[in-house]
Amino acid sequence: MLGAAKLTTFLATWDLTKARRFYEGTLGLRCVSEDQFALVFDANGIPLTIQKVERLSPRGGLGWTVESVDATVSELTKRGVIFERPGFLKLSASCIWTSPDGTKIAWFKDPDGNLINLTGK
Repeated sequence: MLGAAKLTTFLATWDLTKARRFYEGTLGLRCVSEDQFALVFDANGIPLTIQKVERLSPRGGLGWTVESVDATVSELTKRGVIFERPGFLKLSASCIWTSPDGTKIAWFKDPDGNLINLTGK
């Protein structure tokens, strides 16, 4: 039923201005819509809606598959992104975990504490 439907994703924020600065300025997404309730970004053809809320419970689940996790982590670190260091995983100096099949994963949070991941080689 949903196999032919277009996917969209949502996250929440307390502060639309701060969210726009991060997703547009830091991550490089193009903002395609803004009103007092939400921002919508174009995430390579997938709408990413950041909705304004009064109470926020940060969550995870948003991520990008990138060509090079190392290069992307390096660029985002230069832009001020701080990567997470889950204590139960052995990470590289740049906070990248390599899974048994060779896939690399890195995690960071947006200004509201929502967990985001990068996956790739």
